[in-house]
Amino acid sequence: MTQNAPEKAPVSADGGLSQKGLNAGTVGLIGAVVIGISCIAPAYTFTAAIGPTASTVGAQIPAVILIGFIPMLLVAFGYRELNNRMPDAGTSFTWATRAFGPWIGWMAGWGLVVATILVLSNLAGVAVEFLFLLISQITGNAGVADLAFEVWINIAVCLLFMLGATYISYRDMQTTQKLQYVLVTFQVAVLVLFSIVAISQAVGGNGFDFQPFDLEWFNPFAISSFSALAAGLSLSIFIFWGWDVTLTMNEETKDPEKTPGRAATVTVITIVSLYLLLAVAMIMFAGVGTGELGLGNEDIQANVFFFLSDPVLGPLAFLVSLAVLTSSASSLQSTFVGPARTLLAMGHYGALPPAFAKVSPRFFTPGYATIVSAIAASAFYVIMRLVSENTLWDTILTLGMMICFYYGITAFACVWYFRKQWFDSVRNVFFTFLFPLAGGVILAILFVTTLIDSMDPGYGSGANVFGLGIVFILGILIILIGVGVMVWQSFVRPAFFRGETLGTDAPASARKLRAESENRR
Repeated sequence: MTQNAPEKAPVSADGGLSQKGLNAGTVGLIGAVVIGISCIAPAYTFTAAIGPTASTVGAQIPAVILIGFIPMLLVAFGYRELNNRMPDAGTSFTWATRAFGPWIGWMAGWGLVVATILVLSNLAGVAVEFLFLLISQITGNAGVADLAFEVWINIAVCLLFMLGATYISYRDMQTTQKLQYVLVTFQVAVLVLFSIVAISQAVGGNGFDFQPFDLEWFNPFAISSFSALAAGLSLSIFIFWGWDVTLTMNEETKDPEKTPGRAATVTVITIVSLYLLLAVAMIMFAGVGTGELGLGNEDIQANVFFFLSDPVLGPLAFLVSLAVLTSSASSLQSTFVGPARTLLAMGHYGALPPAFAKVSPRFFTPGYATIVSAIAASAFYVIMRLVSENTLWDTILTLGMMICFYYGITAFACVWYFRKQWFDSVRNVFFTFLFPLAGGVILAILFVTTLIDSMDPGYGSGANVFGLGIVFILGILIILIGVGVMVWQSFVRPAFFRGETLGTDAPASARKLRAESENRR
């Protein structure tokens, strides 16, 4: 029997928050954490980032992971405070609008949507490669793996992955949760197994380049230069990205004021623990040199797990390929949650055409926004794949820039929104002021540093346009397109930009409220 769709609340006449017709109370704490881990896709992100990170910072990979974890945790605290006060599916878009006004809020939403579209295209591409790698391992036919690099085969299979992920995301959140429980459990189990066996092999004398465990690996001051640290941090932030999906589901979670924030914190802590275990295991087993299996070898950096899986796990090596395949495929599906709900909120509050505000009457999901996200990601992947294979790595570096952009805006939004409450309590000093401010500053520095460094034609794949690196071109182009679309929307949908559909709001301090209460008495 089909449920009746919840009645959609109208947009508040005074610019306040309102419900959007999503199915409330369908996601619990564990479900939110599982979807968060799935969106981060630890198997996919780590195999893509561990090699370039080793080339940049050497054995200090654990140090970079920990330092990259710090701004993520600090920003997560800011997200939690904003969610406690304003649980809304628009997250960064809604919160930045409430703090800074419609123009900055719109760009924060744009940053989130574009970042997810960039990563969706990469996830689909990785899923294709690992599908053919897995078939190659199982059949013993090495030539099968090469089919992934045939352009039209690659594109066709990629679009099939995208279609399947769109279908599942379009359906209700219960379907998403059930699928993710299985895929995430398998993925994490394989990664833990790989780590334990790699450490055992290394200690037992069977490693490629055994390195005894050293606490110096966790020392960030041993990194050679600030540029190397900044490059490593950009990659580190990439491997953590995705935890904020737990907040975009806040209108669908049980206890929406508390569950999403707790889920975000648990997700980030779980992921950093898993990454540190993997990093230590890989360094101990393979070292960071440029030898055949060394993490610094450029020939294996695109897919480190694939090259290490057979030496570490032997006949069970196919499990690693299967884990990365399920990681990218499951993340492809769960990543749709973020942009679809942000676009839903932007349509709901009049920042985009009203079609984006449509919710499926059967599944209570943002159906139109999900389909638009899928079409945009698919088109982007096809274009980039036809241009160059290497350009996909440039999109990962561009993604890091966009993450810093919208995470940083959200962190500063927390600081400014609660400005009248900073000193109401010791807790507020840290969680609404110092922590999000520090996180925002770190991300702002990384954004500017990456922007400057990416101007170098040698940055990323080496592709350039008129002597400027393609990562810089992509980053600037994305921001300028966003500004152009925003200005256009301000003419056709002026109510939002006048603050009529979603206004600014700064809560009064507890002292002021107490004083007003006493005066009324």
